[in-house]
Amino acid sequence: MAEAKRDYYEVLGVGRDATDAQIKSAYRKLAKKYHPDVNPGDKEAEAKFKEASEAYAILSDSEKRTKYDQYGHAAFDPNMGGGGFDFSGSDFSDIFGDIFGNIFGGGTRRNPNAPRKGASIRARVRVTFDESMKGCEKQLEIVLKDPCTACGGSGAKPGTSPEICHRCNGSGQVVFTSQSFFGQVQNVQTCPECQGKGKVIREKCPTCRGTGYTSSRKTIAVAIPAGIESGQSIRIRGKGEPGINGGERGDLLVEVYVTPHPVLQRQGMDIVSRVPISYAQAVLGGEVKVLTIDGDVAYTIKPGTNTGTTVRLRGKGVPYQRNRDVRGDHYVTFDIETPKHLSSEAKEALRNFDRLSGNSLGQETSKKKGFKEKLKEVFEDE
Repeated sequence: MAEAKRDYYEVLGVGRDATDAQIKSAYRKLAKKYHPDVNPGDKEAEAKFKEASEAYAILSDSEKRTKYDQYGHAAFDPNMGGGGFDFSGSDFSDIFGDIFGNIFGGGTRRNPNAPRKGASIRARVRVTFDESMKGCEKQLEIVLKDPCTACGGSGAKPGTSPEICHRCNGSGQVVFTSQSFFGQVQNVQTCPECQGKGKVIREKCPTCRGTGYTSSRKTIAVAIPAGIESGQSIRIRGKGEPGINGGERGDLLVEVYVTPHPVLQRQGMDIVSRVPISYAQAVLGGEVKVLTIDGDVAYTIKPGTNTGTTVRLRGKGVPYQRNRDVRGDHYVTFDIETPKHLSSEAKEALRNFDRLSGNSLGQETSKKKGFKEKLKEVFEDE
């Protein structure tokens, strides 16, 4: 007993109210996934490809789809009075053009002689942390191509001209026929004789060696916007490779590398840093200098500041590239710095502090003075 066919809408994964564009898009995805050339020797993929192609052949044809919606598979079953299933009238050319063009490097439906934009050029520039925060201008040396002045960009020896390609008759494309599940299918590929240009050069220009271009080193000014992050790229239009067939030049993509700062660190649109403070500053409070991207800023530490305390300096962070008046914040973490080299007087002061703290007398913790008061007494005694 033959296995029942699946519903065509189910096969393509669309609803019964799907538009022609949705049906076509669904089939394109399945065809690219299960095409036999993508899955050589895979019988299951081959069966799914045939099933999807059959569903598309019916649902992409308005007349056949109407019959299918009314009678289902019986509309095409010769045993039940239907006309039988065939692929006649079904257009797979643009879909298979996409598949073979994108996956297998084959031809494309685009006119090869049409003007096309030139390729982009990539370069890299290094800036300091401060330059990335404030913006700057960098001079970048790159090698650019320009039309050859000797041949006018034709690539042919002066006094001669490129000839029409005899293989493609100037179209830049050749047609070949292959066998598929649906019979003979015509495919279009780029002409191997002229590489899609439609013309061939018999005598090459000695200056550019037939390329039509000469290269030279040029200096390009690159404006670095304030707030740019390491790894971002700046696009400079019209500074890439020359266009093809009269098309516009490509672009120059400049990747920016920011040298790390020894003190300041960027986190998104914020700046973070750590500032060492002394015991006295931690206990008694006082003013310290904090380095920011705007220079030194005076900040008053509150008495009793613990190590690891973090404060926020509003509006002292990274400027937004689209609006320099809007900025992130700067977060400062204070670390109490332990001195490594002490004078005899300083050592005696610390011993006095240790005595006042009660450690040497074995006093109970509940009777001990607070750290702030004890250290304050030490410095007041001096």
